This record gives sequence, structure tokens and C-alpha cells, in this order.
Amino acid sequence: MNGKTTGNRRLLRVLDGERLWPPPVWMMRQAGRYLPEYRATRAKAGSFLDLCYAPKLATEVTLQPIRRFGFDAAILFSDILVLPHALGQKVWFVEGEGPRLEPVDLSRLVLEPDRLLPRLEPVIETVSRIRAELSEETALLGFCGAPWTLITYMIAGRGTPDQMPARRAVLADPAGIDRLVDILVGASIDYLTAQLRAGADAVQIFDTWAGALDDTGFRRLVIEPTKRIVAGVRERVPGARMIGFPKGAGGHLPAYVRETGVDAVGIDWQASLDFVRDAVQPLTAVQGNLDPLHLVVGGEALDASVDKILDRLGDGRLIFNLGHGITPDGSIDNVSRMVARVRTAGRR
Repeated sequence: MNGKTTGNRRLLRVLDGERLWPPPVWMMRQAGRYLPEYRATRAKAGSFLDLCYAPKLATEVTLQPIRRFGFDAAILFSDILVLPHALGQKVWFVEGEGPRLEPVDLSRLVLEPDRLLPRLEPVIETVSRIRAELSEETALLGFCGAPWTLITYMIAGRGTPDQMPARRAVLADPAGIDRLVDILVGASIDYLTAQLRAGADAVQIFDTWAGALDDTGFRRLVIEPTKRIVAGVRERVPGARMIGFPKGAGGHLPAYVRETGVDAVGIDWQASLDFVRDAVQPLTAVQGNLDPLHLVVGGEALDASVDKILDRLGDGRLIFNLGHGITPDGSIDNVSRMVARVRTAGRR
């Protein structure tokens, strides 16, 4: 699989260089708790991790938003933390609170990269199942968490407001952080390659906490590892399509795009649309950037924000999406309203 069979999949055409109107649309966390069918399937699975590792059920929840909204892309239902879990770190999820991990000790780092892919076989099977059930017109996206974002959880043992434990470790034990980055880069290359070979059309690298770093840290822990992952995956899967999402990157976006070589970059809702249009979109396709809160509130504010994104970014390559994932209190009606507004936008 060389990643260059586009067919009728509109999202892939944008990644390959076309500007389409109206733009393709999908939504981060589109399979999730805001959907009653997801909640019913989740109840059958037991724990959240059990759902991630159950190919039949994970396939079902991946397809649910496609059936309901007809998005242009499905994204594999899983979690970024299956990678450290597969490396041997203890991971579990607390209902209503989120993930918990047994924090790694950088002074005696014990992970098991050789056992990564065998432990992730159920996830790779899910990719194959999804592709077999999707229509020819719908793209399939795989993903992984970026090394820096994984490190923030692996060191702190949970999400933290300012990523202070990981940032402190970067200063206190730079060699230990470098060893952990190397492990995660290699594991990410293996994992994303397996997803592409199993049927994913493109993969996205989520760097949720990229914005927590200063200039030096951003280059060292966001740009450089992502560049290595992109190059490593493309060495094994020539032409592999890859999307980066460095949330909170702001003014670092142009450098991130130029130096990593991604085919598209996700834009969070805090980014200036004029800056994105003028400094980022000439370099690559952009994806985003509706504030997920609009899918809670809806109404004319939702319409106006959709229109603003289309107006500012519609003359270039655009994949319409959110600036982060939909929240559990997002409204199904508002999602339908958003998709309809994008697809019936006036011709440019």
C-alpha cells in the first residue's frame, strides 16, 4: 500500500493537493459519549480499554457517526494511551475522571518495544474491519499520540493543567527524556505503519500539549520527533499521507509544517484565521478550527463561526473540522447543523 490511491475520497484529494468546495468535513472524537449509540456499545464492552481492544465493538463505534452524519472520513476508535500501555506501562481509566498511569521512572526506564505490535494486534484488526465496511467514498484515518503528549501522561500518571511534571523532567533529566523520546518515536513509526498497511488511508499525530512548551522545547520535543516519525513511516510506506495536530502551536505552525513534512496541519480554535490563511495555508492543507463549544450552544453563533472559517480559509486547501474534539455535552442536532452548513455553503 503506497498511500496514493485517492479514488472518490474527497479528504484524500485535499491531502494530495486539490482545493475542493465545499471542503470535506469530519470531526475529532466524532465517535464518543455525545452519541446514545456509542454509550450503548460502551456499556457492552465494560471498561474503556476493553472497548479499544475489542475489534468488533471498536469497529461499530467508529462507524456510528458515519452512518448518522455521513462524514467524509472515519477515524479509528482507540486512544493515544494504548501505545504506552502496549509498551508495558500500566494504564487504566477512571470513570468521569480520565486516564491513570503508573508513572515511569526515567532513571531506570523499563519498557518493552519488542512486544508493542503483538499487544496492538486487536487495534490493527479493527483498522482492517473498518476499511472493509466503509464505503468507497469515505476515507479512513488512523492515529497516534505524539511523543511529547504521551510523555506528559507517562511521567505525571494523569493529565495535568500545565504539564509541570513533564516540563520539570525535561530540565532535570534531559538524557532520560531523550531516551524516552527515542522509544516513542520508534514505537510510533511501527504503530502507524501497521495501521496504514491494514487499510488506513492517512494517519494523524495528536500533540495535544504542544502549546505547553517554550521555543526551545517546541523544536526539540514537538518538531524533531514528529519529523522523525513522518520520515520513518514514509520510508516504510512511500507516499504515506500524514496529518499533524500540534494544539496550541500558534506562531510555530509554519516551522512545524515546513520541517515535519506533514500533508496537513490541524488548527486549534485559538489560532488567528488570518495568520493561518496567510502564513500556514500556502504551505499545506489546513484542518479545523471550530470551537467545540459551538456544538453545545448552537444557534446563530454556530452558523456565523462556520461561515467565518469557510470565508477565511475556503480559497485554499481546507478540511473542515473542530479545533479539538467534540465534548460529551455536544448536541447531535448541532453537529447535523454544522455539517449541513458546510455542505451547502455558497460557491466560491
